[in-house]
Amino acid sequence: MKSVLQPCAALLSLTFVALLSGCAEQPKSLYYWPGYQEQVYGHFTKETGPEQQITALEAGLQQARSKGLTPAPGYHAQLGMLYAEVGKMDQVRQQFETEKTLFPESTAYMDFLMRNFKK
Repeated sequence: MKSVLQPCAALLSLTFVALLSGCAEQPKSLYYWPGYQEQVYGHFTKETGPEQQITALEAGLQQARSKGLTPAPGYHAQLGMLYAEVGKMDQVRQQFETEKTLFPESTAYMDFLMRNFKK
């Protein structure tokens, strides 16, 4: 009887270990936020200038692209707003259009911003 239980106990132990190791993996985040929150904070507190924020957000986009991840909602909109601050209106439009493509629910707001930047 003892020899029959040993393989079952070993199989049960292996199954338990496999289940635990599966639970240990971190879930993949839906969106990639590389430096986004810090740059928005820097924008509102004026701790960093728009050029520094643009550089950081562009670097974050490169990281996201290299990993095949989607930037968070508002990422491209924030970048567009920063480009507006430095007068790069072609980049503003490009970033707002990208935001609309990735997040269609933002279309009305992005269109509103683009109309206001044209004035």
